[in-house]
Amino acid sequence: MSAPFGRRDLELAATRRVGAYWLLSAVDGSGVVPVPGQFYMLSATRRWGGGDDERPFVARACSVLRAEGAELQFLLEIVGPGTARLCELRAGEGLSVVGPLGRGFRAPAADGRTLLVGGGIGIAPLAILQDAIRAESRDHSVLLGFRDAAHAEAAGLLPGAVVATDDGSVGYHGLVTELLQGELDHHPIATVYACGPPAMLEAVRALCEEHATPAQLALESGMACGFGACFGCVVPTRGGGYARVCVDGPVLDADRLASALAPEAA
Repeated sequence: MSAPFGRRDLELAATRRVGAYWLLSAVDGSGVVPVPGQFYMLSATRRWGGGDDERPFVARACSVLRAEGAELQFLLEIVGPGTARLCELRAGEGLSVVGPLGRGFRAPAADGRTLLVGGGIGIAPLAILQDAIRAESRDHSVLLGFRDAAHAEAAGLLPGAVVATDDGSVGYHGLVTELLQGELDHHPIATVYACGPPAMLEAVRALCEEHATPAQLALESGMACGFGACFGCVVPTRGGGYARVCVDGPVLDADRLASALAPEAA
C-alpha cells in the first residue's frame, strides 16, 4: 500500500528511554501499514530548527521499530541537534512524518534458517521483522552488537537476542560480525537479514559472499529528501553504477552491491 502523499502531523502517544536510546510512539490514522525495513522522514511540528531566524533542520530518516495497530514506534539516538529535538518531544506533542518510504525486507522462506544481525540503532528494522517472523512461528536467531552496556539495554526489544559489546560489558566481548562468522562457519545454509552502521554491513556482505549465504541488507545513510531526488545516499553496485538507498533500498540484496559503503568511504 502506498504512503499518503506529503507530510502529515501525528500526535505522540508516549516517549521513554531505552538505555542510551529514546523510543517514540505516535498514532497514525492513515491506514498505511509499513513493511519491515521501510522508513519515515521525521521532524518536530514545532521548533524544528536552530532558531526563529534560522533555516529548519532537514527531516531525519528513521526505520520503523514496530507497528502495532495505528501506533508507530521509532528508536532514536541523540547524535546532533535534529535528533536532540526529536528526543525531547513528549506525549501530546506533534511529530511530522512522511512515509512509509523505500523498499523493505522480503519475507524469509518458511522452511529456511533465518539470522537477524543488527548493530546499534540498526536493530530497529529487525524488531518489526522479528514480530512478523514470530507471528508465523518461524525459527530464527538474533545477533546484536553494541558499544557498551548502556546501548545494549535495547537488546531487550528483540526477545532471545545474543549480544556482543565492543567493551565486553555485556555478552560476548567483540564484534557482532564475529558471532555471525561463527554461525556461518558451522551452518552456512541460512538467509541473513542485517542492519547497522556501514562498516558492519560491509563486513556482513563480505562474510555472506565468502559462505555463499544470501543476505538482505537494510542500509543506513543520511538522507536529505527520502525520494531519490538529491542522490546523497548512493552506494556502488556490481558491474558499475549506483543504487539510491532511499528508493532502490534501504533493503538491498547483498550480492547486488559492490560495497555497503558510500563511494567516498569505499
